[in-house]
Amino acid sequence: MAPESVLKMTNIGKSYYGTTVLKGIDLEIKPGEIHGIVGENGAGKSTLMNILFGMSVIHSTGGFEGSIEVAGESVQIQSPEEAMALGIGMVHQEFMLLPNFTLTENIKLNREVLKPNPVSRIFGENLKSLDFDVMNKDARKALDRLHIDIEEYASVAGLPVGHMQFTEIARELDKTNLKVLVFDEPTAVLTESEADHLLQAMKEIAADGIAILFITHRLDEIITVCDNITVLRDGALVGHRTKAETDVYELAELMVGSRMAELAQSTRDLSEKKPVLELRNLNVRMPGERVRGVNLDVREGEILGIGGLAGQGKIGIANGIMGLFPSEGDVRLAGEQLPLNSPKESMARGLAYVSEDRRGVGLLLDSSIELNIVFSAAQNQNQFVRRWGPFSQLDSDTIRQHALKYIKDLDIRCTGPTQMVRRLSGGNQQKVCIARALTMNPHVLLVSEPTRGIDVGAKRIVLDTLRKLNEELGMTIVMTSSELGELRSICDRIAIVTDGKVAGILKPDDSDVNFGLLMSGQKAEKGA
Repeated sequence: MAPESVLKMTNIGKSYYGTTVLKGIDLEIKPGEIHGIVGENGAGKSTLMNILFGMSVIHSTGGFEGSIEVAGESVQIQSPEEAMALGIGMVHQEFMLLPNFTLTENIKLNREVLKPNPVSRIFGENLKSLDFDVMNKDARKALDRLHIDIEEYASVAGLPVGHMQFTEIARELDKTNLKVLVFDEPTAVLTESEADHLLQAMKEIAADGIAILFITHRLDEIITVCDNITVLRDGALVGHRTKAETDVYELAELMVGSRMAELAQSTRDLSEKKPVLELRNLNVRMPGERVRGVNLDVREGEILGIGGLAGQGKIGIANGIMGLFPSEGDVRLAGEQLPLNSPKESMARGLAYVSEDRRGVGLLLDSSIELNIVFSAAQNQNQFVRRWGPFSQLDSDTIRQHALKYIKDLDIRCTGPTQMVRRLSGGNQQKVCIARALTMNPHVLLVSEPTRGIDVGAKRIVLDTLRKLNEELGMTIVMTSSELGELRSICDRIAIVTDGKVAGILKPDDSDVNFGLLMSGQKAEKGA
């Protein structure tokens, strides 16, 4: 008799170096069930799937708590190979295809079918040939289950993104022992018609008795296709729901949580302030963060937040304005057109940027704190430079005094201004990035993921610093963050970016439902 549950995860917990990222997660799925998993960025969805699939990052960091049962048997999954042997498949968010191979070769990779030949009959089975006739038939069968009308012998290189996604799925369907199939944001790269096609294919796959775990931020898709839904927030299980007893509004509120409202600041009315930064039809070609026709006004003296889920384009906006990735559109600063694709021009016009990649872009890791603080201003504005005719030299005394001021003002914990930046904690490195940007005396400060990877105390200092700059100096700030709570604690308005466009602009004290709806690609309720 078949077990009632094909997969059961009980009391799953996981910590990374003392930080709890999952706590007490229970998940159960039956054969033929489509089970949705939803939650914000950082809710724990990926970690839970990494545990299920036996990823090395889990076992190299101390393993996990709890138990897993597959088809009624307790299992210890130590690697993806063991997961696949148990009948667990995963369609990853990032494609794992070999572009110069055919669809058949990708679908049958590591499961090739061999046939004997005259040489193998004499010298052994290691010299058998690939049986392309059988492999092409298997690939065709898997592709037909998805209703994909493309030749199995075509090369993956040059295929539309949607066909690449379906090839990934066909590879999993070709496995003979498949019991559970995990879809990790499968529609994120698909057009609307392709997404509808995939949802229908998922229903047909489930009808064959295969259980599906469906991870997506698009709540309308969850309601359309799922039988049951699990909601995670901050690494904890918020609740289980059946499709019949919930809707996108409740799921949106559960994802975001009422904890955000407690952080919201009292909103200021800046509607009469004139725009200082105007974006019209801004397009940015940043890998993984494409911006597609953004229109947005930033008012003088406000803190504007830009939020949204990972990969939806929020990070690309500031990177495009600063000329770090190819951009098109009309950007105006204080009424004057800003030349795009030139970081030097952006800084010369009064913009300063604190990058989300502080170690890769924002800092000179093997240089001193003081040099990092003044580097951009010295290079682009000729500050801190002494000149004697054609000769110039950095003014070390002025640099030292300037660095000491910011070390004190921002409470940069260090041994002194000459300490190498690489040896600072993440929070103190971030403060150096902010000091460097402020040294440029910017008209508008762009900060991207300012609290990523730093501890709670440092986060509070960074956010308080941004608020102080705005309130005491009147500095206009555009803050991009994956942390809605932080945006709601500091910003006057928050633009939510979905699929490369501004889905809507909310006040920090707007409802959790509206934030959740906009982040999941839905329209906000009236009055937002």
